[in-house]
Amino acid sequence: MSNGESAYGPNLPAIGSRRSLAESIPQILVPLITKGTSWTQWIGPLVALGFLGVVFYEVRDLDFAQLVAKIPTLPSFWLLFFAYYFSGPVSEWFIYRRLWHIPLSGFVALVRKLISNEILLGYLGEVYFYAWARRSTQIHASPYGAIKDVTILSALIGNGFTLLILALLYPLFHTLEFGGVANTAYYSIGFVLLTSLVIMVLRNRLFSLAGPDLRYIAWVHGARIIFTTAASALMWHLLLPEVDFRWWVLLAAGRLLISRLPFLPNKDIMFAALAIAIIGHDSEIAELIALITSLLLITHLVIATILAIPEFAGRGSKGSKI
Repeated sequence: MSNGESAYGPNLPAIGSRRSLAESIPQILVPLITKGTSWTQWIGPLVALGFLGVVFYEVRDLDFAQLVAKIPTLPSFWLLFFAYYFSGPVSEWFIYRRLWHIPLSGFVALVRKLISNEILLGYLGEVYFYAWARRSTQIHASPYGAIKDVTILSALIGNGFTLLILALLYPLFHTLEFGGVANTAYYSIGFVLLTSLVIMVLRNRLFSLAGPDLRYIAWVHGARIIFTTAASALMWHLLLPEVDFRWWVLLAAGRLLISRLPFLPNKDIMFAALAIAIIGHDSEIAELIALITSLLLITHLVIATILAIPEFAGRGSKGSKI
């Protein structure tokens, strides 16, 4: 054997050598999964492929000619629509800007997070965003605790608004028939109340961020919910102006309540029943709800396609920060 080599190879010390095995362990144990092959490098393309497939599946039966004929032409509507659509990523960008000083490229990751949660699986977007944060060279702190706290506070603030709206609208909801799912609705309300109480009781163990950061996050989530509720009401009012704006505000609050209740199998049917009970105009309400839903799906498709191009071009596997 040549000088410096042992029976175990050129990089391992022979037994009895002056350098101890403990000193050699950091050089011997090379990680099997390096940063370039980590799962965080693959989740971006997989999520992009997933939400493209789901959106294309959802829009397969849309009558695009009829949809184009009904598309609103008011600039104010589209301004509100896109403000409503991007309100989630914008609010979370301000949150993570405070926590991590993330760059503008982080907004793209948050848009992907939104689409993943909306059309794939709830909280899959958080998994994707965690992977993005792990890859980002601008983020030096551990991302898990911050993402966990932001997600829990979002649910807590949403539950708070849900219970408040329920208290205000209970006389109206109590008189409506929702297709025999009244018991399920009560179970859902009980679940929202129970989870909120559990979070409040265990808040010292659940949250890892400092008090000022948690209060800031709560205020941002609250402002987002108020804005999206008002924006929904104003969009509907622009499309059906003969209905008083106050009724649309009431309907938007009811929609927020229904969307936050778990276990309900037919939320769209419940919302349609509530809308017809409050507003009337059966056919116009049905068309309006279908139009907004279709526009959201088309927007998901367009933005998902645009954001998927860098992933499929190989940028995601080469350490892309978006």
